[in-house]
Amino acid sequence: MRGLAKTERTNGAMELLDVDKPEPGADEALVEVSHAGLCGSDAGIYKFKSAFERMDLPTIIGHEYAGTIVETGDNVSEYAVGDRIVERPIRGCGECYQCKIGEENVCQNAVITGVDHHGAYTQYVTVPERALHPVPDDVSLRNAAVVEPTSIAARAVIENSRVGAGDRVLVAGPGPIGQLTAQIARDQGGEVVVAGVGQDTNYRLPLAEEFGFDTINVETDDLEEIRDERTDGIGYDVVFDTTGHPSGLTMAVDEVRKGGQIVLVGQTGETTMAYSPLVRAEIDLQCSYASMYEDFERSLRLIASGAVDCETFIDERYSLESADDAFTAFLGGDTCKPVFDVSELHA
Repeated sequence: MRGLAKTERTNGAMELLDVDKPEPGADEALVEVSHAGLCGSDAGIYKFKSAFERMDLPTIIGHEYAGTIVETGDNVSEYAVGDRIVERPIRGCGECYQCKIGEENVCQNAVITGVDHHGAYTQYVTVPERALHPVPDDVSLRNAAVVEPTSIAARAVIENSRVGAGDRVLVAGPGPIGQLTAQIARDQGGEVVVAGVGQDTNYRLPLAEEFGFDTINVETDDLEEIRDERTDGIGYDVVFDTTGHPSGLTMAVDEVRKGGQIVLVGQTGETTMAYSPLVRAEIDLQCSYASMYEDFERSLRLIASGAVDCETFIDERYSLESADDAFTAFLGGDTCKPVFDVSELHA
C-alpha cells in the first residue's frame, strides 16, 4: 500500500511511499481510511517546525480521518468489521496521574497519530480499540473526517469558555479551528465576529462571511472603532485566540472587556506583554488543549444537526497524489480545510 510520509527534516520533503499493510494486534482494529483532513499540525510537519524533531522519519502523517473497520484483533469486543469510526488521535498512557483522574488530553506520556507513529494519509491504519470512536449513520465518512478538529473547538467553547446567549464574541484567526470555534460559539448563543490578517482576505475571511459572520482585517480596519460599535465601548465578553501567532494574545487583551475571558486555543510560542492590566481588569485567562470523548460526541451531533456546516467548510480540490499543492495553499491562506479522498490511493 501507499502512504504520504515525511521523509527528511527539511521544509517539504513529503513522498508517497510503498509500505507494508499493517496487521492489527490483539487489542487493535485494522481501519480502511476513507477521508483525511489537512491540519495546522500537518502543515507544521511539512515546514518541519522544531516541535516535530522527535519524529522518527520516514513517518506517514495525518490524524484527522474517518474510515471503516475491516479486521479486528482477538481481544476487540466493542467494535466489529464494517463499523465506521474516527480515531481520537492523542492517545493517553492510561497510567499517569492525569489519565487516572480523567484528563487524558493532557497525559504526561501521550503519543500522537501521524507524529509518533504512522498516521492516516494511507490506505490502512491499525488503531487500539480504546482510541476508536463510532460514527453514527447520520454523518458521512467525508464529514466525519473533520470531527477531530471540531472536537477541539467544541472543547474550547462548550467546556472551557463561558459563552452564553447574547455574549459578544471575537474569534481571532480564521483558520480551521477558528472557523469551527466561531460556528460553535454562535450555536451557544454568542454574537460572533471573526478577525484575520491581510493574507486571510483571499479565502479564509470570505469563508467566514459565507458562514454568516462579520469579519475584521486587523491590518487595515480600525479595531477600536469596531469594538466600540459592536460592544457599546465595553469590549468583547469572550475572545478566542486561535491564531497560533504571538500577536494573538496581546490583541485579545486589547479587545476583551474588563472581567471578560480570553480562551487560548492556538499555540503561539513566545510573546511579551504587560500582565498588570490583566490582573487589574480581572481577566479570566483560560487555556484549551485537544479534546476528550465527550467532545467527540458533541462534535458528531453538531455536524449531524448542521450547526457545523461541513458542506461549506470542507475543500475537496486537493489530492494526496499532489499533496504539495494542498500544503502550499494551506500555508498561503488560500484554503482552510482540505480533505483528501484517500480511496484514490487504491487506484
